[in-house]
This record gives sequence, structure tokens and C-alpha cells, in this order.
Amino acid sequence: MANTPIIEMKKIYKSFGAVKALSGVDIFLSHQEILGLVGDNAAGKSTLLKILAGVHLPNTGEISVEGKKVKILNPKDARNLGIETIYQDFMLATNLDITANIFLGRELTGWGSMAKLKKKGMREQAKRVLGELGVDLSPLRTLVLNLSGGQQQTVAIARALLYRPQVILMDEPTASLSVRAIRAFLDLVRQLRETGKSIIYVSHRLPDVISIADRIIILRAGRLVAERKKEDTNIEEIVELMMGIK
Repeated sequence: MANTPIIEMKKIYKSFGAVKALSGVDIFLSHQEILGLVGDNAAGKSTLLKILAGVHLPNTGEISVEGKKVKILNPKDARNLGIETIYQDFMLATNLDITANIFLGRELTGWGSMAKLKKKGMREQAKRVLGELGVDLSPLRTLVLNLSGGQQQTVAIARALLYRPQVILMDEPTASLSVRAIRAFLDLVRQLRETGKSIIYVSHRLPDVISIADRIIILRAGRLVAERKKEDTNIEEIVELMMGIK
């Protein structure tokens, strides 16, 4: 159904020992939407994302994808459901080249115990996904350590897009980027939405969130305290909600 959220999380609780990270959080993500998720430190933003990514298990709560209840026990489960994650530190192996990083942990090989990597096929697919992003990082044999921060972020995005996910989770994706690279990255995120992707975007950079998100959810101390369409709010109100002033 067109109105069914692509992702829905209901009554999500998560504790780490005596620390309550999330207390009954309900969120949904619509098709082809950028959902901004903001809050102060320890608000629960990253924990919520990691539950959806299969890194953490909730103590209680339900997750639905396209209206069907699912169990996400690990990152492989999330990937099989069409959910990929881009982390703050990019999670790249800088001593390997661009192609190797795009396929990191998912290398193409032949059959048998002595199977060789299908390097040509991997390069062709890497070129394809970068081309879909409108980016040229040739030569693909370039080591990632020789790329700029913005180029490394592009490699991380290409890796997330390799198997055509429908949902992309972004956890502080611009934390290590220059101002110029941030502008280019935000344009790329908008482009992803236009190609049909649904995105949850976590960031402390509130101007970026206001600029890019269709809808914004504010967490405080593990609870959802407000939800706003971006045209109905501003940075001052969001800060007040984050701090509990409003």
C-alpha cells in the first residue's frame, strides 16, 4: 500500500545495564523521505539507528518493513531487508583500493576453496555504482588513504548502494568533512531521495538537517519529544525542544 511506511518502529526500549538509552520510542519512515533525527548527546539517536541496522537488539519493541513485522538480529538481516548504513568514520580499509572497499566483506569469488576474486567484475560493478552517483573516482586502483574526506565518503556511499537498498541510515555522515565537501554530500543525499531511496539522517549539524530533511524527529533522554515538518520549525525551536526548554 502506498501509504504504508517503508519502516516503522514501535515502543522501542533499550537499556545498557542501568542506563536507559531508549524508552518507548515510536517512529516511521515514509517512502522516498529524508527523516532527520536530532537530539543532544545521549538522546538515543545512534542507538535507535543501530537497532534498525542490526548492531543492537532492542529489549522490547516491534519493527516493520513495508507493513510486515520483522526480526533484525544482525547487520546481515538488515541488509537482506534492503537497509544499509553509512557511519561517521566511513568504516573503510584505507590500505585497500576503491574497488576493494566498495566490496569489503562481500567480495565476488569463483567456486571452490581456492577460488580467486573476480576483480574485473568487481571493478565493473564499482564503476557502475559510482556512475549512478554521477561521480568519477578513476583510477579505481587508487588507495583510499590517498583520497580526500569527501571522496572517502563517496566510496562509503557507493558501498552502501552496491546491492540497491531501499533504506539508507546515515549516522553523523558529515562529521569529518570540509564545508565544501558537506555541500556536495547534501546534494548527493537529495539525489538519492530523487532516485527513490528513503533515508534516516542523524546529525548534530542542525542547519544541514533543516536544509535536507522532509520531517524532523527530536529525541531527549531516550524519548521522542517532538516531530516537525521542516517548513513548520526552525533551529531555535529545535534547540529548545532538544534542551527541554519548550
